[in-house]
Amino acid sequence: MAFTVYARMKKLGKESRKDLPASPFALERRPKTLRELLTGLAMLLAEDYNGRKDSGQLLPFLTQGEIRSQAAAGKVSFGVHGGAYASAQEAAEVAVACFEDGMYRVFCGEEELTELDGAIDVAEGAAFTFIRLTMLTGW
Repeated sequence: MAFTVYARMKKLGKESRKDLPASPFALERRPKTLRELLTGLAMLLAEDYNGRKDSGQLLPFLTQGEIRSQAAAGKVSFGVHGGAYASAQEAAEVAVACFEDGMYRVFCGEEELTELDGAIDVAEGAAFTFIRLTMLTGW
């Protein structure tokens, strides 16, 4: 049974938006620690990337709705082009390493989550905010 959480990405700077849309993510199980949350999200995103790559959904144009949706997420693109498949395990390791290196912070509501292995009490439908702290992290 899937456990749904919502995540929004935010970066510091002049262009930061106050009301960012949160995207739903269906995790395999309820995360008990921040490490489990980061691992679950990274693996899910890697699998999603590989699925889009396999489906060959590369459109020669974007509709206005797609442009608005992608712009709200912070990047407008035509889709996945070439490249290697993502390793879900490697994506999870990188997500944890980036957190440990201080490249981003994670908030659940108004509370900052700082301990990777500390217990977190996450309710179904909880909203998380990821704030990028460095300009070189890529999103």
